[in-house]
This record gives sequence, C-alpha cells and structure tokens, in this order.
Amino acid sequence: MVPLVRLRSVVCLLGRFPALAGVDLDVVSGEIVLLTGPNGAGKSTLLRVLAGLLPTHRGDAEVLGHDLGVDRRAHRRDLALVGHETSCYDDLTTRENLRFAARASGRDAAVGDAALERLGLGGQADVAHGRLSAGQRRRLALAVGLARDPKLLLLDEPHAGLDAEGRVLLAEILVAAPGEGRTVLLASHELDLTRPLATREVVVVGGRASGRFPPPAPDPVVSGVDGAPAVIVEPAP
Repeated sequence: MVPLVRLRSVVCLLGRFPALAGVDLDVVSGEIVLLTGPNGAGKSTLLRVLAGLLPTHRGDAEVLGHDLGVDRRAHRRDLALVGHETSCYDDLTTRENLRFAARASGRDAAVGDAALERLGLGGQADVAHGRLSAGQRRRLALAVGLARDPKLLLLDEPHAGLDAEGRVLLAEILVAAPGEGRTVLLASHELDLTRPLATREVVVVGGRASGRFPPPAPDPVVSGVDGAPAVIVEPAP
C-alpha cells in the first residue's frame, strides 16, 4: 500500500535550531496515529510540516502524493490542520465561517452545515465567532476541519478547552474517521483518552523514537544537525 505520508530524513529548522532532524515516518490510509512525547519534542512542528506550513530544510517529504520540496500548497485542499486557533472571522457567524471553510476547499456549503450539527453547534449557528466562548471556539475549530472534508486530518492537542460533551464528540469523530476515508495524525498529552482510539502510537523525543503498537523495539540513537539532538520518528515494525 502506498503511504499517504512518507518522510525520509526530514529536517526542519526554526531559525538555526533543528526542530526536526532526520525524521522518518510512513502513514497509510485509514490509520489513526497518535504522536506522543514531551513538550518541545517537535510534535507540533511535524504536523505543520505535513500541512505545508513550514518548509523542510533537508530530506524527502511526500504527503497525499505531493512532493513538499517542490510545492507545499498543492495538497492543502485535501487536508485540515486543527491547532490552537480557529482561524475564523470574528464578524462572521458560526454557520458562515463553516460554509466559507467548505467552499474554500472546494466542498459544498452543506458539508459545513453538517459539521456544525456534528459538533453540537446548532445553538450557536447564528452567533458571531467573536462572541463565542473558548470552549465553543474549540468545537468550531474541529468543525472547520471537518468542513474541509479532508483525506488527512491533523490534530494538535484537540482536547484542550473541550468540555466532557465535546470530548465525547471528538472521540466519535476519531472512531468514524477510517470509515469516512479519513486518516488522522494527532499530537496529544491526553493519553488516557487517545490511546484507546489510536491504531498506532509514535513517540517523538530528542534523539530517540519508538512505536508502541506493537510494543517498541530497542530505540535508535541518532545524532542531530550540527550536533543538536535529533528528533526521529519511526513507525512500529
């Protein structure tokens, strides 16, 4: 099976600092891959590289069949990155923001309406984004991701700010993803909530990496760029 994500020896620099150094990762269609590791290990950077928001300094990166070294934008219509901000317009309503997100990715406005209901935002459909609570904005961020109807869904600490009902809705989205033709990579510290839902766990740490589904093999130790610690990501065998 051809991987949806294929990274080989990928380096990403933030300034002169190698936030990622020598990353190797394969992800195939239908997987739910959980990225774990300490703060600052490079999990968020990895997601942003996959989304084409950060350039690679070295190595090969292919996502959804596109070479990110050639074009970091060509694959964006088919993915969604849900981070810490909604990237919504404050003066547009919840429904208007979702319809805009759907149309911007070439989808019908009805896809945005479906995402609104799926995240339980029907009561806030006509409320401007600027008037939403923090928890409602977190739900809207997830709804915006679904409104793009992505083949690849990237989630960065998606449980942050969600109430109990929102966390249940998120779990339902993850469980349903493979059946909807969606592949998911999520970075999270909420391991009790995410591990039961993941098909594979990849641990990202400075200089070491291991997969945990199945149990990890001995961890490789690899040096980083210019002597800095490496962040290596390897799939479980």
